[in-house]
Amino acid sequence: MGTGQDRTAAHAVPLRDSRSVTVRAVRPEDKDEFETAFERLSPSARYSRFFAPLRELPPDMLSAAVDPPVGQVVALVALAGSSDPAGGERIVAGARFAHAPDSKVCEFAVTVADDWQGLGLARHMMEELIALAREHGLQRIEGIVLPDNTGMRGLAARLGFTDTAWPEDRSLRLVSLTLD
Repeated sequence: MGTGQDRTAAHAVPLRDSRSVTVRAVRPEDKDEFETAFERLSPSARYSRFFAPLRELPPDMLSAAVDPPVGQVVALVALAGSSDPAGGERIVAGARFAHAPDSKVCEFAVTVADDWQGLGLARHMMEELIALAREHGLQRIEGIVLPDNTGMRGLAARLGFTDTAWPEDRSLRLVSLTLD
């Protein structure tokens, strides 16, 4: 994306396997597909994202996911498939960051569908979040990661994040990047 473009507007992103996805801001009308995307995640992917063996998204969590508070949360989805409603697009990844109104630190989360991993999608979503956090004037982006989530920890390292024990629970990791 070039400078001055709205990163939350729909745009195509090429992947390593020659397919592409459309990345855009999440919308309230994504609710049904968002729920379906959650149902397609493997139990281990759900646990890595939510740190709990969720079988379904609680209604309040689903509503907050597709209609986040403006100014405090930036949420993106990656869509694959036809843009024709009859063909249907499906959500294959989601990424977000959230911060308190008076804070310069945001917390991120990224989820990629099991069958879309290893294609550069998580990296692209993280790079978008980092750029958006900078545009919002934030000073640091961080995430809490399970120690055995080597994919996310490796990606964070390649993007320049530090990886330390999370002070509140030393069995978890905190990946953090200071934004220039």
